[in-house]
Amino acid sequence: MKQRALGPFRVAEIGLGCMNLSHGYGTPPAAEDAEPLLRAALDAGVTLFDTAALYGFGANETLVGPVLKAERDRIVLCSKGGVAGVTGDDGVTRRVIDGRPQAIRANCEASLKRLGAEVIDLYYLHRWDKAVPIEESVGAMADLKRAGKVRALGLSEVSAATLKRAHREHPIVAVQSEYSLWSRNVELGVLAACRELGATLVAFSPLARGFLTGAPPDPAAFDSKDFRKPMPRFMPPHWPANLKLHAGLVELARDAGCTTAQLALAWLLAQGDQVLPIPGTTRIAHLHDNLGAAQANLAPVLIARAGELINQRTVSGPRYSSATQPEVDTEEFA
Repeated sequence: MKQRALGPFRVAEIGLGCMNLSHGYGTPPAAEDAEPLLRAALDAGVTLFDTAALYGFGANETLVGPVLKAERDRIVLCSKGGVAGVTGDDGVTRRVIDGRPQAIRANCEASLKRLGAEVIDLYYLHRWDKAVPIEESVGAMADLKRAGKVRALGLSEVSAATLKRAHREHPIVAVQSEYSLWSRNVELGVLAACRELGATLVAFSPLARGFLTGAPPDPAAFDSKDFRKPMPRFMPPHWPANLKLHAGLVELARDAGCTTAQLALAWLLAQGDQVLPIPGTTRIAHLHDNLGAAQANLAPVLIARAGELINQRTVSGPRYSSATQPEVDTEEFA
């Protein structure tokens, strides 16, 4: 694969989001099934691997760390702090956003231990804790860099204004946000701010949580642990309307001679060299299909038609529920 810049690093232009190997989409695969996928990604030339303290409440870092350890000289390993699992007096572990400097330091130390690593290449603030000035959280991350615990800093799901405030405290080399044909929020300001500051936009959920694939998920089959279950776009009345858009995308992919996922990822790659998608999967066949987007060589007119078919005006429903939306800082379409 071709390479793209990511702060001080050069990485293959499609990375791997490791989250769904441990978290998010119902019951995750067993470790003995997840490890071969990570090794297949390495063999296929993937050099950017993304995890977080939150994913599986640490289980994802424990999974990927040992597998990637021998390859650290040729890959970029990313993790995130500021959101972690906290076990209460009732024995239940819950997701907690905490951007206080002491929490970020503790998160990083715990991540290093789980990863079996001395340093994390790119360390993100997973969510901005709005009770803590962004400068304080980023200042704590900068201290980690000075201590040799991390090599570069990033933010996740922030607005352009917050990114610029953070960047004044310490250079931010990457912003990770949802970006795909059906989630264009970063086009309201963050993408332009990344270009201005020389930061990379790392696109998570570039396949719209499974929607932009040849076989979109069946929301009726989501189990209680699947975090798509309360997302409006997967619920009536929005889901039936969105499925009509999907049929058109399948036709476009057929015209292009590629898979639906490859068309969606090729559209994202065409948005500029500062955009770097990190699709996730639990299946090796899907991994190779996704990576095939880098060689798709699609005509610009087909890329444009995909963007005209699926965008913020045609997709039905907001991306997050009213309960979850306050946790992110991204700009929203009217």
